[in-house]
Amino acid sequence: MKEIIAFLRAVRDNNNRPWFMAHKEEYQRCQQRFDALTARLIEGVAAFDDTVRGLQPKDCTYRIYRDVRFSADKSPYKTHMGCYICPGGKKSGYVGYYFHIGTGGADSDGYPTAHMLAVGDYCYEPRVLQILREDIAGGEGDFDNIVRRQCSSLFWLDQTGVLKRNPKGFPPDAPYPEYLRLKTFCLCYEPGDDFVTAPDVANRVIDLFRTTLPFTRYINRAIDYAHAGW
Repeated sequence: MKEIIAFLRAVRDNNNRPWFMAHKEEYQRCQQRFDALTARLIEGVAAFDDTVRGLQPKDCTYRIYRDVRFSADKSPYKTHMGCYICPGGKKSGYVGYYFHIGTGGADSDGYPTAHMLAVGDYCYEPRVLQILREDIAGGEGDFDNIVRRQCSSLFWLDQTGVLKRNPKGFPPDAPYPEYLRLKTFCLCYEPGDDFVTAPDVANRVIDLFRTTLPFTRYINRAIDYAHAGW
């Protein structure tokens, strides 16, 4: 993974097409290594979550080319390599297990480029959010128990875009307002270089993802229910 980190930091410092084209073979080697890691992660995740069984790296990985249409920053290349392992692949709408290798800090759009593990998603259909909130409010603390177990270790719950008051349909005294006000249901962890460059990095990532299975099942149950109602 050291080669990938070094290449991504070089992209960060030389984010232009002429430089990238001159280093295209280096990029291809790094992508092949990341694809091999992704294949290992898929295999490991499928051992405890069979909803991702049969996925291929191409179903889970992303292009390095940035979509600059709506960004003030026109730098053409991402400075991270990531994969999202979820039922049906990265565009399915289900939540799953995300891992990326980055350079540190955040890019000009605010996207974190430090190494990251994340479980869940940051963009949900309104009906999915409604069902999740109803499940949480009526769940007698089951979601709270899941989150507390996860956040007692390395993960934290993303608070991006949190509402200032309970959403429509939930009174001010509804239980678990700290979750009802979330727009992003995602657990995050940012490991250091020592974690990512360890010889057993795949096993480390898989072991952490395994602990989050109750969280992904909880959210995907709501997504299943929302799909059934469409």
